[in-house]
Amino acid sequence: MADLKERLLPPRPASAINLRDSSYRPSASGRLPFHGVDVSGLKKRGQGLRSWIRVDTSGNSQVIEVDKFTMMRRCDLPARDLRLLDPLFVYPSTILGREKAIVVNLEQIRCIITADEVLLLNSLDSYVLQYVVELQRRLQAAGVGEVWQSEGQELNRRGYRSFDNMYESTSPDYLPFEFRALEVALEAACTFLDSQAAELEIEAYPLLDELTSKISTLNLERVRRLKSRLVALTRRVQKVRDEIEQLMDDDGDMAEMYLTEKKRRMESSSFYGDQSLMGYRSNDGALSISAPVSPVSSPPDSRKLDKCLSIARSRHESVRSSESATNSIEELEMLLEAYFVVIDSTLNKLTSLKEYIDDTEDFINIQLDNVRNQLIQFELLLTTATFVVAIFGVVAGIFGMNFEIPMFDYPGAFKWVLLITGVCGLIIFSAFLWFFKYRRLMPL
Repeated sequence: MADLKERLLPPRPASAINLRDSSYRPSASGRLPFHGVDVSGLKKRGQGLRSWIRVDTSGNSQVIEVDKFTMMRRCDLPARDLRLLDPLFVYPSTILGREKAIVVNLEQIRCIITADEVLLLNSLDSYVLQYVVELQRRLQAAGVGEVWQSEGQELNRRGYRSFDNMYESTSPDYLPFEFRALEVALEAACTFLDSQAAELEIEAYPLLDELTSKISTLNLERVRRLKSRLVALTRRVQKVRDEIEQLMDDDGDMAEMYLTEKKRRMESSSFYGDQSLMGYRSNDGALSISAPVSPVSSPPDSRKLDKCLSIARSRHESVRSSESATNSIEELEMLLEAYFVVIDSTLNKLTSLKEYIDDTEDFINIQLDNVRNQLIQFELLLTTATFVVAIFGVVAGIFGMNFEIPMFDYPGAFKWVLLITGVCGLIIFSAFLWFFKYRRLMPL
C-alpha cells in the first residue's frame, strides 16, 4: 500500500498530507463509512491547499490536501476544468472526458476520475458521503467477484467444470474502474434529482387542490413560489439529461473516457519498445560475436527488420484498440442509456407537474372570468334599473316647475301620475331584459 501511495501521489512536503487517526474511529452505530475522512480538514490550509477524498481501485479512501497546480499536474487537466469543481462557483452539470481523467460535475458530486483513483472534493454534504460509501461498497464487492472469477479460472485450468460451462453461460463482464465510479456518480445525481422531484410533487398536489377550492392571496403566493422551484429543478434535470444525451451521440467522447484501455495500451507500447531495444542490443552482440559482416550492409538490414516489426505491432495494436474501443463504447453507451431513462423519467414527472399547475391556473382563470362576467351582468341590471328610476326623476322635475295646470285641482291626479310612470318604467325595463336575452348578453 505504501508503494502504491508513493507511485500515485507526487512528492509533496509533509504538511500537505492530513491523515488523522481519529477519522478511523467507528461512529455511534459501529460503522466505518470510509477511512481517513476528516471533517475538520475541510478548511484550506497553507497556500491554496484544498481537501480531497481519494478512493483507489480497492475501495480504500483517505483525505489528502493538494494544491491546485499539483492536482493539474497529477491528472493532466487544464485550470478551466478544475474551475468546474470549485464549490465557490455555480456551473451547470458537466461530464468531460480528457486524456487521463474524467471531470464530473453532477449536482453535489464534483470529482475527478482517473484509471487508478477517484478524487472527490471533501464536503459535509450527505450525498457526497453517500457517494463515497457506495463507491467503496461496490469496489470491494467487485474485488470479491474478481477473486471468485480468478479462482474459477484456476479450477478450470485444473480440469474442474465451472458453473458457467455447467449452465452454458459466460461470466459477466466487469466494468472498468472509471465506469464504476461514473456509474455511482450518475446514480447519486439521478437519485438526488428524483428525490427533489418527489418532494415537490408531495408538496404541490395538495396545495393546488386547496387553491382550486379556495382562491386566496396566500395560496396564490405559495403556488408562485412552488412554480419558481419547479422551473429551477426542471432546468437542472434538463441539463443533466442533455449532457448524457450529448455523450451518447458522440462516439469520440465516449471512446476518450475509456481510461483503463488507454493506460493499458501505453504500458504495452512502452513494454514493446523496451523489448525491441533489448532485441536490437542482443542482435548487435550476436553479430559482433559471429563471423565478420560488412559494416555497410548490416545496419540497413537491422533497421529494415525493426521497421517491419514496428509496422506489424502498430497494425496489431490498431486492430486491438479499435475492437476494444467498440466494446468500450457499447459498455459506456449501455450505462449512459440506463441512467438516461432514469433522468428522463424524472423530467417527465416534472413536466406532468408543470402541466398540472398550468391546468390549475387555467381553471382558476376560468373561475375568475366567470365571476367577472357575473359582475358585469349584475352591473348591467343595475344600470337598466337606474335608467328606469331616472324616469321618475324626470316626471318629478316636470311637475315641479312653477306653472299652473288644471290637473293640480284634482285630488286623484297624483295617483294617476305615479301609476302611469310606474307602468312605463316596467315596460321599458322588460324591453331591456328581452333585448339582453335576444342578444344573449345575459342568461335569463
